[in-house]
Amino acid sequence: MIEASFEAFVPRVPFTSMRVDPPHAEESSHDPGEPHERCTETRTETRAETRAEPRREAPRACYTAAEMQHLVDKAATLLEALPYIRRFHGEVFVLKYGGHAMIDPALRDSFARDVVLMKYVGLHPVVVHGGGPQIDATLASMGVVSERIDGLRVTDDRTMEVVEMVLGGRTNQEIVSLIGNHGGRAVGLTGRDDNFVRATRVTEMKTKSGKSVDPGRVGQVTTVRPDVVRRLIETGFIPVIAPIAVDEDGRSLNVNADTVAGKVAEALDARKLVLMTDIEGVRGKDGVVMSSLSAAEATALREDGVIDGGMIPKVACALEALAGGVKKAHIIDGRTKHAVLLELFTDLGIGTEITR
Repeated sequence: MIEASFEAFVPRVPFTSMRVDPPHAEESSHDPGEPHERCTETRTETRAETRAEPRREAPRACYTAAEMQHLVDKAATLLEALPYIRRFHGEVFVLKYGGHAMIDPALRDSFARDVVLMKYVGLHPVVVHGGGPQIDATLASMGVVSERIDGLRVTDDRTMEVVEMVLGGRTNQEIVSLIGNHGGRAVGLTGRDDNFVRATRVTEMKTKSGKSVDPGRVGQVTTVRPDVVRRLIETGFIPVIAPIAVDEDGRSLNVNADTVAGKVAEALDARKLVLMTDIEGVRGKDGVVMSSLSAAEATALREDGVIDGGMIPKVACALEALAGGVKKAHIIDGRTKHAVLLELFTDLGIGTEITR
């Protein structure tokens, strides 16, 4: 029933991993196939036609008890979301959008609808997106082999041109258009716009074998000046940010999208940072996904080696954002439809929240 409250806005989503028992439905003596007692007569009243809203279909003469209970269940779960909507009204939420959710068409639509719904109920979503697979595909089509070190792309001048073309151009505008197609108003930008994301070039990195290499035009964020993003938020737009920064000489640098999302969240004093991944969340020592853990607990799990692999930089990004003033960070599975809504507007969510 968790997803039912969103049915007025989004397609029905099969969801089987609930972590909270739904309220018990009020018992009824009606046979589910029989008409509900309140619908035994044909409705004759009509709605006033003075509003500019689209007219709904002619009302049903009656509902069965099962149909009526389905409608009640929708209302009950909408009410579950109400305290969260009220609590978060007017707050900034930075969403790092990446992974499989950027590739699968159904997940792309799902994410866009989540973002638009957030805006319409009074929250201020800010999207920071990745695009590694899209860059890889473009480089491959050009016959260029791209090397990665510790998750960061080795970026020479030619590769940087492709990064800007794909991230700052095609991918960014596709996300903007997708949000627009679902009724939102979005504006795409990169860290070069108003030079709002500043970075210094990383001059040396070590491979797993211990060899030192120059990663090229890879940057480490030093400063985020969020004025341009704030102006977009204040005028009703959803900012969509590509992770490209600029150095003191005005040269573009390729920056990790998680890092940019975290630093933007800090600069905007965001209520939450949400990192979308292709895994369910942070697992504890028993291998079970943890619904919530503190920064101290996350640090201990990382030191004990429980948090490892690709989860290490995600958790490190979340902890750094919390230290910088963000109130909560969430790591969620973007392969689940409407993952953002389910994480933010339900009692236990679907991923892992990390608190200060």
